[in-house]
Amino acid sequence: MSVLLIAEHNNKEVRPFTLNAITAASQMDGDVHVLLIGNNCGDVAKSLSEMPAVKKVLHAQAPHYENYLAENFAPLVVKASENYSHIISSANTFGKNLMPRIAAHLDISQVSDITKVISADTFIRPIYAGNAFATVKSTDAKKCVTIRPTSFEPCETSGGSAPIEKIDATEEFTLSKFIKREEVKSDRPELGTARIVVSGGRGMQNGENFKLITDIADKLNAAIGASRAAVDAGYISNEHQVGQTGKVVVPDLYIAVGISGAIQHLAGMKESKIIVAINKDGEAPIFSVADYGLEADLFEALPQFLEELNKLNSIQK
Repeated sequence: MSVLLIAEHNNKEVRPFTLNAITAASQMDGDVHVLLIGNNCGDVAKSLSEMPAVKKVLHAQAPHYENYLAENFAPLVVKASENYSHIISSANTFGKNLMPRIAAHLDISQVSDITKVISADTFIRPIYAGNAFATVKSTDAKKCVTIRPTSFEPCETSGGSAPIEKIDATEEFTLSKFIKREEVKSDRPELGTARIVVSGGRGMQNGENFKLITDIADKLNAAIGASRAAVDAGYISNEHQVGQTGKVVVPDLYIAVGISGAIQHLAGMKESKIIVAINKDGEAPIFSVADYGLEADLFEALPQFLEELNKLNSIQK
């Protein structure tokens, strides 16, 4: 039996985390089929078919699939999953909303947020805010699994030629409907996939001081993150939150500014390749995971950091 992966997209292009999920799916079974649900999304189907790890694309189109609504997607996934041993999606807001509905429909236990595939039925997932890892074996005949995207490399996007098979849509769910989408448009990299992340915490003191963070992020072409304390205080909007109740990031470089390092925040960033911490409290827990620590007042350190970055830019020019 094959693996069915649910693609996340915007009807124009595949969302980056789907590429990571395809890699994970291919480690469970080499026969990966991708279910594409949308409207007027032929370009997305073509791009998926060109991925070498994808063996078939199932394509369902209908006007009520134009915007993602889990109530419309779940019945189609359940219907399409009859001949598959695994149903896979990313463990982001898309998968966390959709997969529990599918698992409930099929009356099976979901395996959530896995970070490693041991075999087709055995996986590793973090527990206790990432302080321990559980090895989970599923005995269900069909397995619903969500993938932590940052734990897997993106799949190759060219060189494949999978067939595209059109499948029938299911009926529209009428008790709820899509009203509107509010998105923050930014020229900066997306937080979940950025190579460099600069995050601010409670130590920033107010939202205006986050300009110190944004100036450095612009120089480094970095995404901007924040601790929950900074978000709860209203310094910055919640799509920037990194941590157990926010986004999990694994950048090449993570710069934590004015963040004490509560266990919930560490759960979202401690797998970063290089961690730099700037905090005036030398006893802050963030220093226990940092590769480089600077015990200093951020209001003195950040302007000096920016000045040095400006010098580097002038040298390069």
